[in-house]
Amino acid sequence: MMGGHRTPQRAAALLAAVIALSACRSPAPFYRTGHGSPDAPVVGLGGAAPYVRTPSPTPLAPAGDSPAVPSPSATHPPVDVYSAAGPGMLAPAARGLPARLYVPNIQGKAGIVDVIDQRTMRRLGRLKVGKAPQWIVPSWDFRTLWAADPSLQAAAPVSPHAVTRGRGVALTDPGALYYTPDGTSALVMAPGLGRIDARDPRTMRMIGSIELPCHGAAHADFTADGKALVASCPSTGWLVRVDPAVRTVTGTLRLPAGSKPGDLRLSPDGRTFYVADTARGGVWLVDAYDLQRGGFIPTGAGAHGLVLTRDSRRLLAVGEGSIAVIDLAARQVTARWPLSAPGPLAVGGLNADGTALWLSDTGSGWLYQLATRNGKVLHKVKVGGHPHAVCVYPQPGRHSLGGPGLYR
Repeated sequence: MMGGHRTPQRAAALLAAVIALSACRSPAPFYRTGHGSPDAPVVGLGGAAPYVRTPSPTPLAPAGDSPAVPSPSATHPPVDVYSAAGPGMLAPAARGLPARLYVPNIQGKAGIVDVIDQRTMRRLGRLKVGKAPQWIVPSWDFRTLWAADPSLQAAAPVSPHAVTRGRGVALTDPGALYYTPDGTSALVMAPGLGRIDARDPRTMRMIGSIELPCHGAAHADFTADGKALVASCPSTGWLVRVDPAVRTVTGTLRLPAGSKPGDLRLSPDGRTFYVADTARGGVWLVDAYDLQRGGFIPTGAGAHGLVLTRDSRRLLAVGEGSIAVIDLAARQVTARWPLSAPGPLAVGGLNADGTALWLSDTGSGWLYQLATRNGKVLHKVKVGGHPHAVCVYPQPGRHSLGGPGLYR
């Protein structure tokens, strides 16, 4: 029959088709590409072909009452944060620079910077820098090194081309030094004053300040998009997120009582901050977007320094008497390297190809070079005095973000 009327036979066929389709429903829910939980089995629509993602590894056991590691938002696709900082990937301004170690040191009542050739391990010279230099950080464009002496409230530029230094500039309560990813501002931690000072990256002239809700801010790192800086306050157990562009606090996170957060590193996919906790002996996982506490990785007593390997697969957590090697994919410790150094160790950095890590013993005056493959001591260099964190130079990356070896 014509005119839109259905015969009993056609109706029966349609009902059979509906029943058949219902029986063949996919066991995995369908989402548009980029939607749905990243840890759930998913069949993508709009991609090259449907797929089913296997479940993620077993999550870490949370510390205390902490929740499981937060799932990153689907609106923030993973990135490759360190894609330009691989082995030997030197920026044009860093190419041709001599491979050296710059060691802030205290010799008696004098502050010096020991300059050492990385290849021969010979000391090339000593620069007088105040009374007690604490850190040396490359400038955003790699053209200058800044050596700071908190005791004199000053910093001095050091040439990476020759064993010379320039005229010092006044700084107020200088702690660690960072740079905004666009290179427009130098951010100087003023831990005793509870603030971060924004300065001109070339002249260090004061531009403005960011008042923090805590004192003692010591370490920091940037989010993947560079729009936020997250700093740690060990004395209060806080993490503080600031927007350097408008110089304001945009978020805080208080870790469990007794925590002392120190060094922190952004994961290669930009989704997680790894935060060393020297009091609890491990590393916290913090969601980089929501600043929410996730899991905890026990690494050993006194965890205070974090170094990401050049292949972006492992995180080295330096503690008291050992280095814990964290596999970033599994989020667990896969090896422990014993350290025989008698005194407290200051974390330096990797060499340009990523095969070695430098540490300094602030008590005995020795520098140690360790193989990043197995933790074996490759070289020991005696500088005497009380050396602080070694600046290993030059380094791969498009630019320096300052701090203890941040390059992007």
